Amino acid sequence: LDSIQFATESAKTATDVVAVAEGIEKISKMCAEVFAKMGVEEIEAVGKPFDATVHNAVMHIDDEAYGENEVVEEFQKGYKYKDSVIRYSMVKVAN
Repeated sequence: LDSIQFATESAKTATDVVAVAEGIEKISKMCAEVFAKMGVEEIEAVGKPFDATVHNAVMHIDDEAYGENEVVEEFQKGYKYKDSVIRYSMVKVAN
């Protein structure tokens, strides 16, 4: 939280956009590590078969380049903790 607050304040006056982006990327990695230690996992989506128990299909396309019920795009990442879904992956499904 301290890092996020520092980045927020720094971004208000920063002139080096690349440095701000790098700082945010580092914070993102730190958060992912903390979540992993807590047992929170990302739900795999793109390239996987659609699974209504972990995916929320918000769009459908017909495209023979993809398999039946294949997730082709992820609009919002989903997460689970142990066997419980914290947030469903919001996805586009083909065929």
